[in-house]
Parts: sequence; C-alpha cells; structure tokens
Amino acid sequence: MQMHENFSLRPYNTFGVDAKARYFTEVHSTEELIEALNYSKTSTLPLLFLGGGSNILLTKDFDGLAIQLNLKGIHEDFINDNEVLVTAKAGENWHEFVMFCLNKNYGGLENLSLIPGNVGTSPMQNIGAYGTEIKDTFVNCTVLNLENLQLEMFNLEQCRFGYRDSVFKQEGNGKYVILEVTFKLTRKDHHIKTEYGAITSELENLGIENPTIQDISKAVINIRKSKLPDPKEIGNAGSFFKNPTILLTQFEELQQKFENIPGYANGDFVKVPAGWLIEQCGWKGKQIGNVASHKLQALVIINATGEATGQEIYDFSTKIIDSVHEKFGVELEREVNII
Repeated sequence: MQMHENFSLRPYNTFGVDAKARYFTEVHSTEELIEALNYSKTSTLPLLFLGGGSNILLTKDFDGLAIQLNLKGIHEDFINDNEVLVTAKAGENWHEFVMFCLNKNYGGLENLSLIPGNVGTSPMQNIGAYGTEIKDTFVNCTVLNLENLQLEMFNLEQCRFGYRDSVFKQEGNGKYVILEVTFKLTRKDHHIKTEYGAITSELENLGIENPTIQDISKAVINIRKSKLPDPKEIGNAGSFFKNPTILLTQFEELQQKFENIPGYANGDFVKVPAGWLIEQCGWKGKQIGNVASHKLQALVIINATGEATGQEIYDFSTKIIDSVHEKFGVELEREVNII
C-alpha cells in the first residue's frame, strides 16, 4: 500500500475539481483496504472512499485519508439454463461491466448502459434509467463493516432500496464499504423493456422492430450520448438533482398555472421531471463564471471552463434550487453527494 500526501483528486472526480486530500492511497484487495483503515484509525483521520468519482462534488480540500477502491474481478455462477448470478468487485467500471454481461448475452442491465461510475457505488443510490433500477436484478452485496472490520452481506430487503436511495445513504451511511455486488440475470428468456418513449423512438430510428438486449443497450447509449456530456470532455456528474415527488393535490394546483407541466402519477403522488422545472426557470445553457447548466439537458451542471471550484458548482446549484422553489413551490434535492 502506497501512501501519498497533499494529493490532487482532480483525476478522481468527474467534475474535474482540483481539491486535494491530505493523504491518498489506492487499494486492490480487502487486505490492503483493512491496512489503510487501520492506518486511518491510528492516525485518527477521517475517511473518504472513491469509486468512479461520478457522484461526488468536492467543495473543499479533504483533511483526511482518501481511499480509491480499485478491487477488480467478475465471477459467474450458473443457476439453470436461463439464470446466472454475476458478481462484480467494487472497482469494476459500471458500463464495462454491463458490456461484459451483454457480450455473454446476459439480460437485465441493458437499460443501465453508459451510466458513469463503478459497480461498488451502484447500490448506494439504486442507480436507474429508462424503466430499470439496480433493485430489479440485485441479489446481494458483500460489505466491510468499518467499525469491527468484519465482512457482512446485505440482501435485497436489507438494502431497502428507494428512488436513488438505500440503507447505505441513510443509517448505514459511513458505516460500510461495498466490496462486491451480485446480480441475477437471464441467459435466454430476456424481459425487454421499451416502455420509455425515447427508447421506442430510437429503435424506430435504427430500423429495429424486434429488439434484442444488445439493441436496447445501443438505443440507450445513443440517447445518453445525444443528451448528456461526456465527463472525459467536460466536467459533470450526470443528473445533479433528483426528480421531485410531490402530492397529487399540489400537482393539480400547478397544472392550473402551468398547463404543460409533465408528471408521472403513482397513487397520491406525482414525480415531476426536475429538468423541465429547471428549464422553465431559464437555466438551460445559462453560465455564471466557470459553471453552467448544460445546453441540451438542464438537469446537468457542468464545469464549463474546467477551472470551477466545488464551491462555485455548489453555489450555482443553490441558485437553481431557489429559483425553482420560488416559481413552482417545489424543493429540488441534490442527487450528487456533497463533500
């Protein structure tokens, strides 16, 4: 285990913010991770765990030990001729893992193609896109308990998945490190999900009538590339805000003022697209200093010049939250973890 001091985390966060960690190390095994944790305990250092860096905003230097989880490996266990358990270590890149599964013709994750980040962070916020969430195929995850340094396993029920939420963002926050995740995927009787209109339209553009799981993945990749900026080209963390869920009565009141407001009803509640709310407040493509809302997707905040600080990005997001609340009476919640 190699320890670095006063280490720039710019390459380890997709916003490209140049915050520094007092100490930094990269671990490749559970043993190295435990060694790093023991070092932090001896030195009484706060901890920051880094995966793909796609869901964090570093607003200041980190006065502690930042640990890059670089555990790699994928394992398959065949259940029967139609089902397989696929286990991936935390450091595996999420999109590359999805591509691994599709190359094997394993179905279930295709709608989650091209989501940035690593496998280890995927259960934390129950990542989802185009009608699919992690919880749909999740079986369990192995974690390290940071208090006693013992391995534990969380099943689907114990993870208590919600919309961009899990036990790891609630009372389990800061108590566990996810080491590997297991999914149950199909080998032949795949359930093709094309409910989202964007997927249907893209399949039509591609001239595909009876899509395979690989076709769904291709459609999703095309859609994401057309709407979302590549973090390798311009700093961003994907969707910065959650889509707010409001009471049906509040939504009906908003409909009286804003006839075109979109919403997706679920019982007494309605989910409203945050991107639409933000765009109606005039933020789409708007830039203040080094920070902007993306010109094609208002939900995405970008490090427009490459020189933005985390605090600048945070302040920009606060202005968006305030303006949406003022116009619609709806409180946006940041999806990105603020450090």
